[in-house]
Amino acid sequence: MQIVIAGGSGLLGQALNTRLREAGHAITVLTRQPRRPGDVAWVPAEPTGTWRTTLDTADAVINLVGEPIAAGRWTAARKQAIRTSRVRATRTLVQAIRQARRTPAAFISGSAVGFYGPRGDEPVIEDTLPGTDFLASVCREWEGEALDLAGITRVVLLRTGLVLARDGGALPPIARPFHLFAGGPIGSGRQVWSWIHVQDWVSMVTWALTTPTVSGPLNLTAPEPVTNREFARTLGRVLHRPALMPAPAFALRLLLGEMADPLMLTGQRALPARAEAHGFQFAFPRLEDALRNLYSK
Repeated sequence: MQIVIAGGSGLLGQALNTRLREAGHAITVLTRQPRRPGDVAWVPAEPTGTWRTTLDTADAVINLVGEPIAAGRWTAARKQAIRTSRVRATRTLVQAIRQARRTPAAFISGSAVGFYGPRGDEPVIEDTLPGTDFLASVCREWEGEALDLAGITRVVLLRTGLVLARDGGALPPIARPFHLFAGGPIGSGRQVWSWIHVQDWVSMVTWALTTPTVSGPLNLTAPEPVTNREFARTLGRVLHRPALMPAPAFALRLLLGEMADPLMLTGQRALPARAEAHGFQFAFPRLEDALRNLYSK
């Protein structure tokens, strides 16, 4: 297939790009900073440009664009950048796809389990109603832009959980205190973290891309979410480090401000109900197996 990936230069985009190329697909990456063959310059805020011609022959478009949510404290300007980087880029892509010479067979667009808001220990699946906090509102708008294509092509919404990768994403900063013998649970430790191994994330996106019966929201999470306390204990066991030094909630709120609660101190028990119903098979359904795979390399 001819596949266009918008925002394909980040951790997930690069991993997906590699897998799809290995499978024989032709990949074009839309990015602000073209570096490799197949990269095409793209500024999401500019709806016109030569990048639009890449969509004329695309069999599928994958949208992974968005400012990192944990790159800095959530000032008013930072929150606006988080929202507009997702909503505006998706709107630009949708408009360009509508005007392309040939409509792609699928539009695979990013989202997050933050869609559900803080849920405590309540299991949430793809049909669960959205939350009302900042991240939930961003996800609702983000998904709403993508769903404007639902009448003309297959749309899949990637509600991604905590992606575990050894060399990028959230895991390295989480693991750093453990390497220093200072790791432990965060806050109460009772918040549920819905995680997924990066290989399973790539596999699920590839599966959604090539499975015509899959559409709508898809929870990209492993089938066994864990509390933060369980996560800390498992990570400590894998790293052969203690997990006895809790990080107090008040200290995280002082350090991180508003984003401490949605990113670290609350969570969702998001279950991959739709993927499992369609027969998707996880390589790493259990956290300990996932972490041992990552740290055995």
